[in-house]
Amino acid sequence: MGSRASSLLREEDIEEIKKETGFSHSQITRLYSRFHSLDKGENGALSREDFQRIPELAINPLGDRIINAFFPEGEDQVNFRGFMKTLAHFRPVEDNEKNKGLSSGEPLNSRMNKLLFAFRLYDLDRDDKISRDELLQVLRMMVGVNISDEQLGSIADRTIQEADTNGDMCISFSEFTKVLEKVDVEQKMSIRFLH
Repeated sequence: MGSRASSLLREEDIEEIKKETGFSHSQITRLYSRFHSLDKGENGALSREDFQRIPELAINPLGDRIINAFFPEGEDQVNFRGFMKTLAHFRPVEDNEKNKGLSSGEPLNSRMNKLLFAFRLYDLDRDDKISRDELLQVLRMMVGVNISDEQLGSIADRTIQEADTNGDMCISFSEFTKVLEKVDVEQKMSIRFLH
């Protein structure tokens, strides 16, 4: 199936995806084969249901939030290029050295883009800030019923109190990055992709 999948992907598409994402030619063709195997509708796009069939996402408490990250606002399908752009956030940062200057702007797997991706997992209403309610919802997804609502509320309150520097009782992206400045986001948000 791998050879059939790579033959459906044009060489110029591979080159553009390499520039946009920093993935190697072999990684792109391997991921295209995986994409093609997930595409149960065989229409060149993945639906949310296609993602939900991935066992690791099905058991992940934030699986729905991660799946949502693949879909642009209002869209219910993602094509291969969009799939690759989202996956690129999880490429290890040390791979950047090989790709400097290939694409305009910051690489998708840069520290700042990884932080923005993580921030958006919490910013449920996409208003560019994390409210107490949003933080509570995500915490509840992560811990399930193992912690009482009172304990979760206390965690959310302490988190906002520590992060909120402007007193608006929310966490902005700049406050989010400040809180995580000593965390090795580059390593924690990386997946090894075979070369």
